[in-house]
Amino acid sequence: MRFAQIIVGPAGSGKSTYCSFMQQHAMDAKRNIQVVNLDPAAEHFTYSPLADIRELIHLDDAMEDDELQYGPNGGLIFCLEFLIENQDWLKAQLCGGEDELMVGEPDDDYILFDMPGQIELFTHLKMGKQLVQLLESWNFRTCVVFCLDSQFMVDGAKFISGTMAALSVMANMEQAHVNVLTKVDLLSADARKQLDLYLEPDAHNLMGELTIGSSFGEKYRKLTEAIGSLIEDFSLVRFFPLDTQDEESIGDLLLQIDNILQFGEDADVQVRDFDEPDAIERDPDM
Repeated sequence: MRFAQIIVGPAGSGKSTYCSFMQQHAMDAKRNIQVVNLDPAAEHFTYSPLADIRELIHLDDAMEDDELQYGPNGGLIFCLEFLIENQDWLKAQLCGGEDELMVGEPDDDYILFDMPGQIELFTHLKMGKQLVQLLESWNFRTCVVFCLDSQFMVDGAKFISGTMAALSVMANMEQAHVNVLTKVDLLSADARKQLDLYLEPDAHNLMGELTIGSSFGEKYRKLTEAIGSLIEDFSLVRFFPLDTQDEESIGDLLLQIDNILQFGEDADVQVRDFDEPDAIERDPDM
């Protein structure tokens, strides 16, 4: 069995930084976690990718083609479609060849897939789900990690917006799912206290904050209350804060995802044989 985290989220939410710190944390813990870059528009990242989609197609290829003439958003969609259509390239990068049986494929591979920051690829288009289905056919167990910038999640309206985006990704991808609030280390002390209110949100208090003193909130009070009840009654969305300056925070999040993926549960129990202790020599006088 092989394992994959699909790292998604809006542009600038810290996906590449997440991959870099997770890979470094794994190295420090004597674990091997690889990263695959599937963002054809990426310009800079600090990790060394196992595979890079820019070797297959770059965003500029789609935008500068005389026939295609895509803009940035259309170009990203085209690049992901091109990747799915040319899945043999990705299979060769991950599995070492095109053999359907994948003879000799590595066991317990653990790979992070750094995805583009175009959120509609995962909220309602099909390419994200198609990628997951490909990985599952190649013996990967997958988990979607949805990253949101914690700096934009410290008031009720933005929390509701982020929650609905997370729900949309969950519904479209139909996979095990973890929501991560990134860049917590950049928050002020007051903002951190405010953020704590949304990690385990009280829907009634949250709805009061959104509806009181706002003409929009008063007009759409019933809609806001319905959304709040949905979040609270079904416990659909929870966020895990990530402080990249805190090794314990990184380790706790990785452990959470490992449990979801059931990583390590198929490992053989290590049995150690011990030599029998030497028999105690009897005292000849006894």
